[in-house]
Amino acid sequence: MNGEAQLLAAVVPPRGYFPDFLTPSQEGAEPFGLDTGIEALRDTAADRVHTELELLAAGRTRQRADRPVGQRAAGAGRAAAALPAALMEGRAEPLTRLISALRSYHQAAVEPYWPHIRASVEADRAVRGRALLDGGTDELLATLPPSIRWRSPVLEADYPFDRDLYLDGRGLLLQPSFFCRGAPVVYRDPSLPPVLVYPVANPGAPVFAEPGPWLGRLVGHTRSAVLSSIGTGCTTSELARRAGVSLASASQHASVLREAGLVLTLRHGSSVLHTLTPLGGSLLRGGAPLTLH
Repeated sequence: MNGEAQLLAAVVPPRGYFPDFLTPSQEGAEPFGLDTGIEALRDTAADRVHTELELLAAGRTRQRADRPVGQRAAGAGRAAAALPAALMEGRAEPLTRLISALRSYHQAAVEPYWPHIRASVEADRAVRGRALLDGGTDELLATLPPSIRWRSPVLEADYPFDRDLYLDGRGLLLQPSFFCRGAPVVYRDPSLPPVLVYPVANPGAPVFAEPGPWLGRLVGHTRSAVLSSIGTGCTTSELARRAGVSLASASQHASVLREAGLVLTLRHGSSVLHTLTPLGGSLLRGGAPLTLH
């Protein structure tokens, strides 16, 4: 694992710029996930890879100039010089090594925690979706983390340096990230599709304890799992993944729970968002008071 980490450190520094091509936009891609991102990475044009790695090298040069003499890591320094230089030549072999390192790192550092990561992101998306349905774009942008401020018609964000990004009629993709900490992130290249990556933050979300066995005896174990999986809100496909049931089964259970007044379903375009009603939340908690985090 140490070798893969050193390879990744060569193109992803601990601070400052890192190449945009390493985080390809998956807007409109189906299915989403690691494989889709890897294929987009593999298809990156060679001239773009070269340009962005030149920016990375220039940033590293500035960082070295600002660093006190003697603060060097020889092994990491050699890796940092070798892989970007090989990638800039446009050969397939170094890109294959990079992709292999990404897969190995994902398997060791991300995959074991993926259910928790995905649940956190989905909960954030549910909150934003409710805000959009309730109050439109203004309400959605107003619910973003404190580091982002909506002052119509300008969206301001805390950032390491002053920068203006003009949409020029393009849409803005909001991407909640479990790994984004502190300042939001945008692509450096203004010609790329505008994406704002912001930290997952849902401080006002209700916390639902794992339901006791009594709930399964009352409504059935599968329906109990479905009710618990809805939590802070989710779409039907997300509900199916969380509860471990088919899409048709998730839709059927949600319909029954909705008829019983335990779930509220809001439609937005071709998607629906399921949320718990106060009665559903109370049943899930066994009558205990609602807590927030």
